[in-house]
Amino acid sequence: MTDTEIKNSSEEKQRILITGITGMAGSYLARFLLDNPAEQRIIGTYRWRSRKENIEDISDRISLMECDVRDAQSVRRVIKEVQPHLLFHLASQSSVFTSWHAPQDTLTTNIIGSINIFEAVREYCPSCRILIPGSSEEYGILNYTPADENHPLQPLSPYAVSKVVQDLAGFQYQGSYGLNVVRVRAFNHTGPRREPCYVESNFAMQIAKIEKGKQEPIISVGNLSSQRDYTDVRDMVKAYWLAINQCPPGSVFNICSEKVVDIKYILNTLLSFSPIADKVEIRQAPSRLRPIDAPLVSGDSSPFRTVTGWLPQIPIETTLKDILDYWREQTL
Repeated sequence: MTDTEIKNSSEEKQRILITGITGMAGSYLARFLLDNPAEQRIIGTYRWRSRKENIEDISDRISLMECDVRDAQSVRRVIKEVQPHLLFHLASQSSVFTSWHAPQDTLTTNIIGSINIFEAVREYCPSCRILIPGSSEEYGILNYTPADENHPLQPLSPYAVSKVVQDLAGFQYQGSYGLNVVRVRAFNHTGPRREPCYVESNFAMQIAKIEKGKQEPIISVGNLSSQRDYTDVRDMVKAYWLAINQCPPGSVFNICSEKVVDIKYILNTLLSFSPIADKVEIRQAPSRLRPIDAPLVSGDSSPFRTVTGWLPQIPIETTLKDILDYWREQTL
């Protein structure tokens, strides 16, 4: 389907644009929207090198447009053709670990990419509602727990810096130009299809490989004492939908489960689902340690819950079992 056909076929429908639709959150959001009986057209952006396995089973029900958010002209072309009513800006470099090794790419993708989105929307469809998902990483080492939206922003990684700037740029464009930007600060969220640079997915991948004899029975780990607030991605995308529709532009809301577990619990829970649990060695690898790591990330999402009525439904144990089963399918 051509870009012009996308717009023409959607004139009577709500046009929803998801940047980064091939990623974990983007692909789950697309599925959530497809289950919604409302009259809508879902358009997603991808980069030429994006892996499309996450959306293969729904590719005939969505429209795809190639776009690199770092390229202003590419973004302008998409926004001009689609003129979305709702825009979920999920295209990003989203790994804290990767950001230490690729700080320039992280800052360019997350900051310049967002500015390109804001500028194109301002020119072609200024009434569009935009969701900007920030991160609990913006808070850094917490001064108090649980962190609310008024906690100081004190980023500790290139990724966190990029999210702070993206967050504040959304605030600025709403205040300066009246764009309908809704900002959320999403705490850790995960699920099947999570890339293996993330700790819980990496552990599951290692376990699946050991089970099938593709890795020696040693699990490499980093800091197991860090404590994090996890939400299942399938609950998180429901929160995104509620946020873009119910939260006032210019506002910012934490989204989190309000339940904290340490990384050792994540590992032990994954191992509890495997017959290799008593046969593996846990070995810390210096390469897996961050230069600096917040010991505790704990959030308060009560304002968001009050406005939207959202409550997470999927317990962390179910999430981890699903991640492990996903990697068992991937490890052939």
